[in-house]
Amino acid sequence: MSAADEPYRLPRNVTPLTYRLTLEPDLEAAVFAGVVEVDLEVHEATAELVCHAADLVIETASVDDAEGATHKASVSYDEDQERVTFGCPSPVPAGRATLSCRFTGVLNDKLRGFYRSTFTDESGATRVIATSQMESTDARRAFPCWDEPDRKAVFEISLVVEPGLEAFSNGAVQETVELEDGRRFVRFTPTMKMSTYLVALIVGPLEATDPLDVDGVPVRVVHAPGRGQLSAFALDVAAHALRFFSSYFAIPYPADKLDLVAIPDFAFGAMENLGCVTFRETALLVDPERAARTELERVCDVICHEIAHMWFGDLVTMRWWNGIWLNEAFATFMEVLATDAFRPGWQRWVNFGLEREAALSVDGLHATRPIEYPVGSPAEADGMFDVLTYQKGGSVLRMLEQYLGPEVFRDGVRAYLSAHAYANTETTDLWDALESVSGQPVRAVMDSWILQGGFPLVSLDGQSLTQQPFSYGPAGPDGDSAIGGPWQVPVLTRHLESGDTVGERLLLGEAPAAAAEGQGPTLVNAGGWGVYRVAYAPPQLGELVSRLGELDALECFNLVSDTWAEVLAGRAELADFVALVGGLGDVDEPSTYAVVAGALGLCDRVADDGDRPLVAEATRRLLGPRLASVGWDRRPGEAERMPTMRALLVRALGTVGEDGDVRAEADRRFAAAKGPEGAGRGATPIDPDLEGAVLDVVGASGRRADYEAFLERYRHPVDPQEEARYLHALAAFPSPDLCRRSFELALGEVRTQNAPYLVRDLLANRDGGPAVWDRVTTEWATIVERFPNNSLPRMVDGVRLLCGDAKLAGDVASFLDDHPLATGERTVRQILERLRVNVAFGARHAGRLGPELAAPSGGR
Repeated sequence: MSAADEPYRLPRNVTPLTYRLTLEPDLEAAVFAGVVEVDLEVHEATAELVCHAADLVIETASVDDAEGATHKASVSYDEDQERVTFGCPSPVPAGRATLSCRFTGVLNDKLRGFYRSTFTDESGATRVIATSQMESTDARRAFPCWDEPDRKAVFEISLVVEPGLEAFSNGAVQETVELEDGRRFVRFTPTMKMSTYLVALIVGPLEATDPLDVDGVPVRVVHAPGRGQLSAFALDVAAHALRFFSSYFAIPYPADKLDLVAIPDFAFGAMENLGCVTFRETALLVDPERAARTELERVCDVICHEIAHMWFGDLVTMRWWNGIWLNEAFATFMEVLATDAFRPGWQRWVNFGLEREAALSVDGLHATRPIEYPVGSPAEADGMFDVLTYQKGGSVLRMLEQYLGPEVFRDGVRAYLSAHAYANTETTDLWDALESVSGQPVRAVMDSWILQGGFPLVSLDGQSLTQQPFSYGPAGPDGDSAIGGPWQVPVLTRHLESGDTVGERLLLGEAPAAAAEGQGPTLVNAGGWGVYRVAYAPPQLGELVSRLGELDALECFNLVSDTWAEVLAGRAELADFVALVGGLGDVDEPSTYAVVAGALGLCDRVADDGDRPLVAEATRRLLGPRLASVGWDRRPGEAERMPTMRALLVRALGTVGEDGDVRAEADRRFAAAKGPEGAGRGATPIDPDLEGAVLDVVGASGRRADYEAFLERYRHPVDPQEEARYLHALAAFPSPDLCRRSFELALGEVRTQNAPYLVRDLLANRDGGPAVWDRVTTEWATIVERFPNNSLPRMVDGVRLLCGDAKLAGDVASFLDDHPLATGERTVRQILERLRVNVAFGARHAGRLGPELAAPSGGR
C-alpha cells in the first residue's frame, strides 16, 4: 500500500467472498431497491464493518456471525469518503460471517453506477433502460460493496423485471420465476472471482440476436428493437477475437457466455464487464455497406479491446488503480494485434503510428506524467484514463515486443496470466515473467519508460547515437517538468542498401553508442516501433529524404512526424518540413498525410488574414497532385486504405486549401445525395468513406440551407454512424451564429454522451471557436452539471486550437485555472501547455509563413 492510496483504502480486517445481490429497478420512477448478502472472512474480531456506499439509502442491516448469532447493525455514512460503517452491539468473532442489508437508490442520469438511458422506438415513444458503468469506483452507487480492485469475490446476481423487459448480467440466465405481481425474477449463474468494477446490470426493452456458438461459447449482440440488422459485423469480429485470444493466451475464455450490449447513452467507448460488455452504439452496431472503412476499423478495435480484457484485466487484475495503465495499455496493444489479423489490408499497425503520435504530442509537454504513478482518490483513478495510459502504454509494449521478439513476448504473457489467474498483480509481475522467458533486463528497461514522463530524442551524427529529453519548449515560469531521462532505449537500426528489415539491435543508455557501419545511409528506429523521435545530422537526413521510397510505411511516417515535431519545437525550419513533404512523391499512406494535413491546418490557424491565401496555395500545391492521382472514386483493386487517403485529401483541400474545384465537386455530390427536397435522400448516396470529408467541405462554405439539411439528417439517421457524421459536421460551419446555435443544441437535445465532443469540435472551429468559448464560460456551471465528469477534459481539448489570438489564449488559460475540474486537471494543464506551444509557433512564424511554405518541393 503506497502513501498515495493509503487514506483511500478500506480496512483489511475482512475479506468479501461472495455477493448475493438482488436489484429491483423501477424504470419509470428512475429508482431501484436492492438486497445484498455478502459472505465475509473476518480476520479478527471487530464491532465495525466498513465498506463503500454512495448515493444509497440503507434501510436495514444485520450480520450473522460464525457462531450463529445475528447482530442488528447500525448504519453511519461518511459521504466525503463514500463509505458506510455497520456498527454491531458486540464484536463479530473471527471466521465466516454474512452481512445483509436492504437499500434503495436512484437511477441517475450521470452515466455512472446504476443509471438511466433512453431511446426512441420505432413508434416514436421514449423507452427507458437501466444499465451500469462501474469503473472505476462506481459500483458503490449500485450496492454496498468493497469497491477496490483487489477485493475480488464471486457475484450471484438476480434482477426483478417488469413485464416486457429483458435482463442481462455477467452470467447466463440460470433461472426465471414468474412472480404473482406479473414481474419476473431472473437469476444468473455465479461469476468467477472478480472485481466489483466488472459487475454488469442491464434491464430494458431490449432484444438479443440468436447466440452464435464460438467453440462452445454462446455470443450475442443485445440492442434496441429494430437494430438487429446492424449486428452481423460485430458477431464476426467477436468470433475472431475469442479464437484469437484463446490461442494467443493459451487459456480458455473465462466466462460462460459473452453478450455485447449496445447502450444508447454511454460515457465511454465500451466497458469490459465480464461476460456482458457494454458499448456506445457507434462502437458496436454498424452496416458494413454504409460504413466508412475507418468506422468498421473502430468497431473492430473496440470489440477486440474489450474481449482482450476478459483475460488481461478481468482474469488477472491490477492490485490498485496505479496499475490500470497495464490493463488498458495491454488491451490497446492486443486490439491492434487482433484487428491486424482480422483485416491485414487495413495495415492496422501502420495506422497505430497516428495513435502513438497523439501520445507523444502530450508526452513532449512538461505537464506530462509517468505512465504509472501513485493513485489515491477516485478522481485520481479517473484521471488515469487518457492517451498516456492507452496509446503511450500500448506503444511501449509494442516496442518491447518487437525488441524481445513476438514469440518470446507472447510466451512471457502466457506465463504471467497462468501464474496470476483470478488474482491481482503489480506491473513488475509482468516484467518478471518476461525476464524469466527472455533472459533480458526487462524490468530495468521498462522502469525507465513507465516510471518517468517524457521520451528521448535519439540523435545520429555520423555513426554516434546519443539521447536527450525531447520537449516542445522550455518549462513554464515555475520550472516544473515531469519529463525525465535518461532512458534505456531499445534501438533497432538498418542500412538501406543491406536489404535487411533490421540490421542491429542495441540498448542505448546515457552514454553514447556507436551504430554499426554498413552499406547506405543508416535508418534509426527500423520498423518504426520505437517510442522516441529521431534527429539526423543534415547530410544523413538529406540522404534519407532522397530515398524515401526505400522506407516502409511506418518508417516514412516517423520521418515526417518527427520532422514536424522538431519544427513545432523550434528545432527545425518549416521550409525543411515542406521540402520533405514535397519529396513524398507517390506515397499513399494516409497516416503520413494526416501529419501533413495537421501541420497545414495549424499554419492556417496561426496565419493572419493576409497570409491565409498563402497557406491555402501551399496546401493545393502539396496535396492537389495526390488527389489528382487518387481521384474521387474507388478504383478496382485499389488498396483497402486508399479510401481513407482520398477522404483526407478532399477534406484538407476543400477546407484549408480553399480549392474551388474540390468545393464544387463536394457540393455536387451532397446535392445529389440529399435529393430535390433539400433534406431528404437522393438517388446517389455519398460513398461512406468520403461522406465525412464531403460534409466538412460543404459546411466550410457556410450556407444556412446546408446547415438545416445536416441537422435534419442528424435527427433522422439510418444508423449510429450516420448520426455521428452529421452531428459532428454541424461544427464545420464557420459562421459564429451557426456555431452558437450548435452549442445550444449541445446543451439541449444532443445526448450527454455526445454533447461534449460536439462542443470540442466547435471550440476548434477557426472562425466560430472564440464565440463558442464565450458561451462556454457563460454556461460553465450548466456544462459541469450536465456532462459526464470524464468527458469534460475531452471537451476542453478543443481550446488548444484557439491559438490565433494570444490574448484569447491567455484568457482561456486564466478561466480554466480559476475553474478547476473535479477530474482530469492534469489533462487540462497539458491542453493549456499545448495551446502555449501553438501560440509560440505562430509568433515564431508571424510574417514568414508565405516564404517558408513556398519552399521548393523537391520530388523524386
